[in-house]
Amino acid sequence: MTNSRTITADQAETESATFLKDFLALIKIGIVNSNVITVFTGFFLAVQFSGRHFLHELDLMIYAVFGSALIVAGAAAMNNLIDRDIDPIMSRTKSRPTVTGRFKATSVFTMSVAFMLAGEILLFSASTNAGLWGLAGIFAYVVLYSMWSKRRHAANTVVGAISGAIPPLIGWAAAEPSLGMGAWALFLIMFVWQPPHFYAIAMRRTEEYRAAGIPMLPVVKGFKRTKRSMLGWVLVLFPLPFLLPQLGTAFLILATLLNLGWLFIALKGFKTGDEIKWATRMFVYSLNYMTILFVSMIIFSVIA
Repeated sequence: MTNSRTITADQAETESATFLKDFLALIKIGIVNSNVITVFTGFFLAVQFSGRHFLHELDLMIYAVFGSALIVAGAAAMNNLIDRDIDPIMSRTKSRPTVTGRFKATSVFTMSVAFMLAGEILLFSASTNAGLWGLAGIFAYVVLYSMWSKRRHAANTVVGAISGAIPPLIGWAAAEPSLGMGAWALFLIMFVWQPPHFYAIAMRRTEEYRAAGIPMLPVVKGFKRTKRSMLGWVLVLFPLPFLLPQLGTAFLILATLLNLGWLFIALKGFKTGDEIKWATRMFVYSLNYMTILFVSMIIFSVIA
């Protein structure tokens, strides 16, 4: 009797753990977390640049952060629903719960819409502009990227970068509805950062994308053309930190050093003998680059 109860309890615990893992995969928790960081940075800089006290604006911060997390999670779940026919072809997506059947299509659709509606309510509670930018982000990701460009155009990564660059605008608009130059600097940095980041992923998964019929740049134009494009995007990053002079000289030096590091790796790609290993280095550097850059923005906004 005791053993039976123990087994039942263990099974229930395993089921709960599996459900949580599938749920987090469904909403793409990694993307949710990274977007929340940029939302918070946009909000924090807007508060600092307007001379207000962060602790006096906690209610707006909660609306912005949790509202953004919900709409990103909802949009990500909708993306999984849209892609459930091609995800089984790719090894990195074949275990998604929309593929395995762990989550049914009707349940995913209902949850996705509910999350996006709840998120928009929170964003509109912060400011009308924050809510409107949230709607723009949903439209850009679900419609322009997932439903239109992803399967049709090699420029799908650039189109997708629009939605990925909107979160800092949401955070900024929650604190300061009239977006200043700082907000657009964050938008441009996020927009330009994404193509080399996602092209690196595409290079590592080229054959999977080819099998799935997704016209990623390495599939359509090849690695040499992709590497030239990545180099170009990295070069465009160089002047963008200078749109944030309020953060001080130390920030500009740090940002330039980060850009030089990425440029060095990008240039090595033209002489590499192992293009996949190089693409992995570009991918890892891009993650560290964005984390360091955005955290440093918060720090330098306080001490500058």
